[in-house]
Amino acid sequence: MNGDRLLDVVAIDGPSGSGKSTIAKRLAERLGWRHLDTGAMYRAVTLRFLELGVHLEDPKEVRSALESLDLRLGEEAEVYLEGREVGSALRRPEVEARVSAVSALPAVRKAMVALQRAEAGKGPLVAEGRDMTTVVFPDARCRIFLEASVEERARRRLRDFERASREVGFSEVLEEIRARDFLDSTRADAPLRKAEGVHVLDTTGLSIEACVDRIERILREGASR
Repeated sequence: MNGDRLLDVVAIDGPSGSGKSTIAKRLAERLGWRHLDTGAMYRAVTLRFLELGVHLEDPKEVRSALESLDLRLGEEAEVYLEGREVGSALRRPEVEARVSAVSALPAVRKAMVALQRAEAGKGPLVAEGRDMTTVVFPDARCRIFLEASVEERARRRLRDFERASREVGFSEVLEEIRARDFLDSTRADAPLRKAEGVHVLDTTGLSIEACVDRIERILREGASR
């Protein structure tokens, strides 16, 4: 994208439940940078497709929905869809169940990558998702891949659901995580993978602050070289 120039971006990838959103948000607050939750963008597209009844196997319907899509991000990471703030709707079960299939569509990924790169043009950014280090920001100043055991990730997601008053069993969440991992890592377009030269951080058993400390140290060490 930018030759030898590094972008003022911390790019964070990792599977579902690895701590990306919480860690990225906390790091952005500490640095005074903006936070880009790309997962929320894909969930917003999924929500819109559900509202419109888009058949994912119909390229014409997908293209039409994307061409008319009004998706905007606020200064505090709010997500606006068709002019309304939709943050509370993005974790609905029906959205969670379809987001992997929607985000695997090349047309959707192309549209979202363009929006994500445009956000980097507005100033320093902490961006998290599943293809930040490999596709969207391969020339980011700092590239991080978060991981954690599948059991730990399921426990974290279960706590999220409990806070949202959604009653789900641990085994169900565990299988959901495993299914999401398979879909994200095997999709044809921009699969989840560890990029060459990326810093890998296992968050199992680590506090949020400890993870943020490590990433900030990696960023500072890189800047001082």
